[in-house]
Amino acid sequence: MRKKIAAANWKMNLTLEQGEKLIQGILDADVKLEDDREVVVCTPFPYLMAAKEMLKDHAHFFTGAQNCASEKSGAYTGEVSAEMLQSVQTDFVIIGHSERRQYFNETNELLLKKTLLAMEYGLKVIFCCGEPLEIRKENKHEEYVQKQLVETVATLSADQIENIVIAYEPIWAIGTGHTATPQQAQEVHAFIRSHIAKRFGNDVASQMTILYGGSCKPDNAAELFACEDVDGALVGGASLKVNDFTAIIRELVNSKS
Repeated sequence: MRKKIAAANWKMNLTLEQGEKLIQGILDADVKLEDDREVVVCTPFPYLMAAKEMLKDHAHFFTGAQNCASEKSGAYTGEVSAEMLQSVQTDFVIIGHSERRQYFNETNELLLKKTLLAMEYGLKVIFCCGEPLEIRKENKHEEYVQKQLVETVATLSADQIENIVIAYEPIWAIGTGHTATPQQAQEVHAFIRSHIAKRFGNDVASQMTILYGGSCKPDNAAELFACEDVDGALVGGASLKVNDFTAIIRELVNSKS
């Protein structure tokens, strides 16, 4: 059964008190999730334990980190390892977000190291890929995304790929005023699924959860989730508002299986 996921990426926002209030507001909305629908709350590192405590008795709600280190342990001041995340019962970790690639110069080689370590310690990976505006304008976005996948998750085994959720981020549609249409999102999601099918087979590809990460909001969520190959969203700004993120969760619940 292919999972449908609404993942909240808080980025570097909110105090602990504000974060707890946000989670409580989402829980108070009492949206009923079926077995194939999940919510992942990706908080800053200091809030993971508090989030886990709040969500522990709520089925289909999970915690996620926004990053992890590329090394197991050692003299890496300021880094947080996959083992540390495992030790506080974190469920997911975002790897390869466009902001990490851009601001911290994370390469595909480094992201593969992180992915392998995360899985070694039992974490599920939300692996991000996507193209900047200049690549989209040149109509080379499929080639660009394919290279990101070929050098990372496509090198995994069939067993390992089952622990991967892919998030497609059209970087040009995040906070720029540009908007990706549902058709544009569907086209790239279908391309990603076809690439996974060529590498791992149709059965694996059909079970792969592929999220949209380009400014999902309450007013476009239903259209996006209606697309055959869009299995939910990695939500940024709208995940910081109780009403907005709750509305997105509701649209996920109402979307077709």
